[in-house]
Amino acid sequence: MSTKDIESKCRQLRELQALIDEAQAEAEAIRDALKAAMGDETELRVGEYKITWKPVKAVKLDVKGLRAALPDVAARFSRESVTRRFCVV
Repeated sequence: MSTKDIESKCRQLRELQALIDEAQAEAEAIRDALKAAMGDETELRVGEYKITWKPVKAVKLDVKGLRAALPDVAARFSRESVTRRFCVV
């Protein structure tokens, strides 16, 4: 692929990402409007649609706290991973 082709692809990618960002912002605004319409309800049926907005409990490990309280245990159960991050700026 030539430099000109790469530059063109970067431009296309940037334009598409702008469209995606705009669509995601619009979708989030619609979600917020639906949540506001639901109020405290956890389920709403409208025509063919069923909308749910329920609380979800989750338990997460406080890694920072674990490292402070038991650094040897935290070190024993820690593992490093390597990934590649793709960015076009």
